[in-house]
Amino acid sequence: MKGVENDEQGHVLFGYDGTAENDTALRWAIEEARLRGLDLVMCHCWHWPYPEEYEDPHGEAVMRRVGENLLECGTRRARELGATGAVRGRLVRGPARGALLRESREAQLSVIGAPGRLDEGAGVLELAAGASRPVIVVKDGTGPRRVVAGADGTTWCDPALGFAAAEAALRGWELRVVYACWEPAAVDAEELGLFHDRELLEKTRAAELEAAVAPWRQRYPGLDIRVSLLLEPPLAALFDAADDAGLLVLGDRGAGIARLGSTSTAVLRHARRAVAIVPARRD
Repeated sequence: MKGVENDEQGHVLFGYDGTAENDTALRWAIEEARLRGLDLVMCHCWHWPYPEEYEDPHGEAVMRRVGENLLECGTRRARELGATGAVRGRLVRGPARGALLRESREAQLSVIGAPGRLDEGAGVLELAAGASRPVIVVKDGTGPRRVVAGADGTTWCDPALGFAAAEAALRGWELRVVYACWEPAAVDAEELGLFHDRELLEKTRAAELEAAVAPWRQRYPGLDIRVSLLLEPPLAALFDAADDAGLLVLGDRGAGIARLGSTSTAVLRHARRAVAIVPARRD
């Protein structure tokens, strides 16, 4: 779409497991690749479940061939679902959570499907936490034609806002930026006084929100960007926002550990549609 720049090389990485439930996320990955003009790489991970010292060349060859056949079916399925650009299969050995994390370093972004209960999908949370590029976790690919991004008034959220603005522009959706600022336990001591003056708190945080959004208004002048300053706790606001979005975008500060913050984890578990986790750090 005009006005959207593709500043990076790479591809869209999709974690493929061969199930019918994977189709929803695959459709999303196909659309990301089309909009961004990138190849789609469908990655399937196979894992030898026995100790390293146990050798069975025939058994390993069979498992590899099963994976190759599954990827061949996957590329055909991608074509059936509308993929028009290059689609490549990539077979990787190792447990899925670690293998996908390694493969994601070469991708512009990764797309994965979420299990029905995300507390059963530890690999999904680990990939979202450890990746140095954006990860989109898809449960239901339908929803309002709206990207919603969470802001926190710091520069840590800039990559997430940039990703959200680009995504909205690519899709022709509106962008809503939500800043829920009632979080006294998370501010420095010199700012605690703001919570005794709601008018001053609202004025201060509104200025921060506008400053955060201003660069993206300038970069995408045709994009419909709306801001919402909410005097309520972030988690409650993001829960509501997740139900009002086709895609919810959250920033992750990347503390150097393979674990998301409690807010991002809770939103991922709660959200019914698609959630993008955008790291502040980069390789």
